[in-house]
Amino acid sequence: MKSIKALKKGVSTLLGLLLLIANETASAKPWKFGVMGDTQWTAADPSGGNPNTVPVSIIDQINRQFISEGVKFVIAVGDLSNDGRDISEHVRSMAAQPLIDAGIGFFPFRGNHETYAGDNDYGIPGFRSNYPQTRTGEFTSTDNHHFRIGYHFSSPVKVSAELNGISYSFDYGDPGDRARFVIIDPWAVAGKVDKNANGYSYGYTINEQQPWISNRLDRSTRNTEHVFVFSHQPLIAEGHQDTMFSGYANAHPDWQNTFFASMQKNGARFFICGHDHIHQRSIVASPDGKSQVEEIIAASNSSKFYNPTPVDDPKWFGQKIRETPISQERNTVGYSIYTIDGPLVTVDYYSDDHGNWKSDGAFPNGVGRPDTGVTPVLHFVKKETWSYSLNGREFLIAQGATYNRVHDRFKGTTAGILDGVNQGDAPDGSRQTAGAPARPFSKTVDTGWIDRGNTPLKDQIASRLASDILILTGMGDPCSSKADPFTLSLTYDPSRVAPETVRNGGFGLAATDDEGHLTNAVEKNSGGLPKFVAGPWKKGYALGTYGVDIKKRSVWAVIDFNGRFAAAAFDR
Repeated sequence: MKSIKALKKGVSTLLGLLLLIANETASAKPWKFGVMGDTQWTAADPSGGNPNTVPVSIIDQINRQFISEGVKFVIAVGDLSNDGRDISEHVRSMAAQPLIDAGIGFFPFRGNHETYAGDNDYGIPGFRSNYPQTRTGEFTSTDNHHFRIGYHFSSPVKVSAELNGISYSFDYGDPGDRARFVIIDPWAVAGKVDKNANGYSYGYTINEQQPWISNRLDRSTRNTEHVFVFSHQPLIAEGHQDTMFSGYANAHPDWQNTFFASMQKNGARFFICGHDHIHQRSIVASPDGKSQVEEIIAASNSSKFYNPTPVDDPKWFGQKIRETPISQERNTVGYSIYTIDGPLVTVDYYSDDHGNWKSDGAFPNGVGRPDTGVTPVLHFVKKETWSYSLNGREFLIAQGATYNRVHDRFKGTTAGILDGVNQGDAPDGSRQTAGAPARPFSKTVDTGWIDRGNTPLKDQIASRLASDILILTGMGDPCSSKADPFTLSLTYDPSRVAPETVRNGGFGLAATDDEGHLTNAVEKNSGGLPKFVAGPWKKGYALGTYGVDIKKRSVWAVIDFNGRFAAAAFDR
């Protein structure tokens, strides 16, 4: 009897191991998460749709977008209500229930407004009651269906038990597509309150939490391909001048240097935050200049919008020189969707197509109108896409600078931009008080790669590839799909294409899409006429010109869009 039981146990163990191996080796599928900004209602509410300072009328519209896009979970970057009262935080948690009922997780954290009620222990008990998922990842739908999102939950409880589920991290994804999320809360707790000169009540500092932060970021032990860091306050904001380092942007430079270095060393590319109610992307350097990170400030999901503070305001303490602005959109309701696809992370930013909303008591179109205090129907459109890839590179291109620095190589394929200039002239809104011109935007041009032997394309399509697939983003203007004309070149393997196909113009730089098409790239331009040249590229070729340089084994084309490109025989 014992031998039979032992045999059954052994078979069960073996099956379990085989299942684990199968799961570990299965190719992961791309997945998405959403990010939404501060949710505060600060206007009159004649429609009664925004109780307890929570903009439910805005949240509901954004929820529908996340559900339609099939995100796995949503992260809310703090300031969940305007007054921070327990009843308001409960209303906010109920406004997230449609996501949960759709099987989508919801992970919030505190902002400064969660500490404002004054009689509820800085919102900690209410936060834990409303959001137990920050400790467990467990959710319950309205029809009592239980499910779990994420694993490896952790909090800096060695610093204080008060931080359990307040600062927290978790993992999500399958092998090959895994990501860690590190969420940092420096706000006051009952056991520690530091009223700083900038007027905010801080608790356990970034310095005190840094050992936990560094541990969670550690790429040698975390066992995830990607890692994202969140906190409510920006590293350097646009409107607000406080930071999560317990002061203004000049406070505690040693803490900042350690934090920035930890992110850069461990491959944390994005720092995602709120507080400013402005969509902003910037490259921010550490005080010592040795590390940098891309900061993404979430657009407002509120009736409140801020304008940037002039860059020469004395309370910046000269620190704005550490920030290189990439993109900005103000006075607009928006959200972002992040797609994880192996080594590639793509971010799509959406906002309403109206914009220019008025703030607070004037929301949305001005004081004294019949619609004052009534949220309009928002029509969301994609405004901007950017990315990074673990197998690619990033290039920072200033206005007026050439793109010919953009070169990369993957296995047997070499890519390069031969010609083109960043012709953008859009400034951000951070004007100087003396009336000097605003700061110009730079562009982050990113490359990534898909192995031609491991593409999602159908076999008969993949067989026409003569190179690996290049992913190119960042060529567009801020909050625009428009890109400057540029000449892109890719090398190819001549053994993978028939000579007659090259000679008749049926082979060259192709643009690929998810449906498996390999289209002549110039046919996707916004203008110009396709013209084939049998030979190398020459300066002065017009938009739409494309060719094959047989001697250099390269294809090239003059194009004006981001995309995925390969040397291939075109669709016929």
